[in-house]
Amino acid sequence: MSEAVVLITGATAGIGRATALAFGREGARLVCSGRNAAAGAKLVAELAELGAEAEFVAADVSHEEDVRRLVDHAAARFGRLDVAVNSAGTEGTSGSIVSQTVESYSATFDANVLGTFLSMKHELRVMLQQGKGVVVNLSSTMGSRGNPQNPLYVASKHAIEGLTKSAALEAARSNVRVNAVAPGPIDTGMLERIAGGAEKIASVAASIPAGRIGTPEEVADAIVFLASDRSTYISGQILAVNGGKTAM
Repeated sequence: MSEAVVLITGATAGIGRATALAFGREGARLVCSGRNAAAGAKLVAELAELGAEAEFVAADVSHEEDVRRLVDHAAARFGRLDVAVNSAGTEGTSGSIVSQTVESYSATFDANVLGTFLSMKHELRVMLQQGKGVVVNLSSTMGSRGNPQNPLYVASKHAIEGLTKSAALEAARSNVRVNAVAPGPIDTGMLERIAGGAEKIASVAASIPAGRIGTPEEVADAIVFLASDRSTYISGQILAVNGGKTAM
């Protein structure tokens, strides 16, 4: 991945941050994005310590002009866009379907589905024109199964998997690959917010065949693999990274 130009949304925390650092160690040139400028500056400093060329661009992926500007900046800055990782998203509001509101629906779908759609729209605009590229989206174990207390998050991740497969078919003849990773429970701030305490997290860990919660770095390694020349015949796929959870 040395010298590859990589754009990462949601890069300031969790899996996005671990992915930026993983690509940095591989020698990639990075444009990292998110809404937290202070966290973005800290990430760029860490990447510089690894010897990676990187910069941060603040953007809200639910706003098309922000996304257009972000993608155009990355392509202009480095002359091309090799890899895009769409990691920005939210866990939404937990609770039953009857407790959800139009506002909670919009907040979840704007961040997860609209954000992924807009990101792919503009990333593919560049990649299709240049005749090469790789997109990796962030789904979830809940992208292929239900959960009685997270209906909107579940629905949003199902939608991301549908967008991923459809985009992969559109781009297949243009040497552009589109895949997604579907993490299970991962040791991030999002898991802490969803689980609501150490006792619940321990219970979740016990339910996983591997017997533990995954790490952001393990998901990042899967993303780097999907973006690499070691996976050139893989497209339209959802790679589960969940310690065997969906094998049950």
